[in-house]
Amino acid sequence: MELLDGKATSAAIKKEIAAEVEKIVAAGGKRPHLAAILVGHDGGSETYVANKVKSCGECGFKSTLIRFESDVTEEELLAKVDELNHDEDVDGFIVQLPLPEHIDAEKVIEAIDYHKDVDGFHPINVGRMGIGLPCFVSATPNGILELLKHYNIETQGKKCVVLGRSNIVGKPMAILMMQKHYPGDATVTILHSHSKNITEECRQADILIVAMGKPGYVKADMVKPGAVVIDVGTTRVPDATKKSGFRLSGDVKFDEVAPKCSYISPVPGGVGPMTICSLMKNTLSAAKKEFYK
Repeated sequence: MELLDGKATSAAIKKEIAAEVEKIVAAGGKRPHLAAILVGHDGGSETYVANKVKSCGECGFKSTLIRFESDVTEEELLAKVDELNHDEDVDGFIVQLPLPEHIDAEKVIEAIDYHKDVDGFHPINVGRMGIGLPCFVSATPNGILELLKHYNIETQGKKCVVLGRSNIVGKPMAILMMQKHYPGDATVTILHSHSKNITEECRQADILIVAMGKPGYVKADMVKPGAVVIDVGTTRVPDATKKSGFRLSGDVKFDEVAPKCSYISPVPGGVGPMTICSLMKNTLSAAKKEFYK
């Protein structure tokens, strides 16, 4: 069993990004600029955004954090999105999800200029991804692809099972694993809460990607010996032994599943760092106008 070390992989990629940024700046080019909108004080969102801002510094980017209280109106938030759309210094920006219930998240996502949609959530980017055109790809699925690539994991013709069908992870992950290039060319099955025979389906997977948001859902009897297991889950569970009072739990029972795997991603330190790394890559692409001239 080998660990898919997202932390080390991400650090190596960020060093490459930083070197490229310094070359751009030295040649008289503009330093990439990522902005983030954070609404409210959700603990998970606070951590994610802080890590994104820190990564901007590591990559040599300029970053701007825009904060709103949770009672911000939808109109105020949409006005800020419009302002960032027209700010020529901002290459890309994100609106951290989830948003408060009184705000229509889809409306906000659709209001973002898709040229600056470095989260890859806008319908135009999702549609382009679906037919294999250059675009900003959702950061978590893209990070998983980078991890598979870094460890030279064979995907062609392999049976890939994706547990979960969210718009952010499950659906794009399945589409990307089907695309006619590496990593991809896999035979893909999507499972969800209403699927039948989940255990039997999972047991057939050469590559099992788990994004259910259910701590410890995947157990040893659901995994084929020698499988590659990617755990996307990051749920805060109470833990009195931790200073914070909680720990992050993945969707896979790591201790019992890991001995059966050829490769497995840990939580934390697996997919999480790769997600942020992919966001940095998308921001650099936005600054270079690689996808949309």
